[in-house]
Amino acid sequence: MKSVNDYRPAHLTANGGFTLIEVMIVIVIVSVLLAVALPSYENSIQKGRRADAKAALMDIANQQEQFMLDQGTYTTNLAELGFGVGPFYSPDGHYTVSAAACSTSDITRCYTLTADPRASSPQIDDLRCTEFVLESNGSKTADGTDQDNCW
Repeated sequence: MKSVNDYRPAHLTANGGFTLIEVMIVIVIVSVLLAVALPSYENSIQKGRRADAKAALMDIANQQEQFMLDQGTYTTNLAELGFGVGPFYSPDGHYTVSAAACSTSDITRCYTLTADPRASSPQIDDLRCTEFVLESNGSKTADGTDQDNCW
C-alpha cells in the first residue's frame, strides 16, 4: 500500500520533455513575432541607408559652393570637385550621384544634384524614396511613394 508521501500527480511523474502541441504553439508565436517585427526592421535599415544619399548630396553641394567661390561657376564634372573620374558613388555605395545644370538657367548660375539607388544595392527595392534631388537654391525633393517624408 502506498503512503500519502508517495502520491505524485501524473504530470509530475511523466518525462520532462515537451509535447508536440507545446512545440507547435511556440513556433506559431515566434512566427507571428517575426511577421510583425521583420518589416519594421527592414524599413529602419532602408531609412538608415537613405542617409547615405543625403550625406553625399550635401558633401557635393559644399564642394560646388567652394568651386563657385574659386572659379565663378558651378560644374557638372564631379572630378573637378575632387571626387574622381566616372560615376560618383555615395560613401556607403548605395547611390549614384550626378550633377546637372538646373532647369531655369545654365551651370554658371545654378545646379541640380541627383542621387539614384544603384542596381546592385538593396536600396533599389526602397519604393518609398527612390530618388533624392538637391538644388543650388536649397530645394530638397524626392521621388517615391512617401516623398514628403524622405528628407
